[in-house]
Amino acid sequence: MTKFATFALALGLTASSALAGGYVAPVVEVEPVVVDEKPASSNAGLVVPALLLLGVIAAVASDDDDDDDDSTN
Repeated sequence: MTKFATFALALGLTASSALAGGYVAPVVEVEPVVVDEKPASSNAGLVVPALLLLGVIAAVASDDDDDDDDSTN
C-alpha cells in the first residue's frame, strides 16, 4: 500500500505542476496602420484663372486694328 501511495503522491505532484495555470491564448499585438495621404493639390484653384488669362491674351492678340490701314488711303 505504501508503494501505491508513493506512486499516487508522485503522480499528483507532477500532474499539478504540469497543469498549473492552464491554457493561455497567445497575445498578438497589432501595430497601427499609417496611411500616407498627399495634401490636396492647390493647382485646382489656378486652372480657371489661367484659362481666363489665356482667353484675354487670345482676344488681345486677335484684335485687328484697321485704323492703320485707313490712314494710308
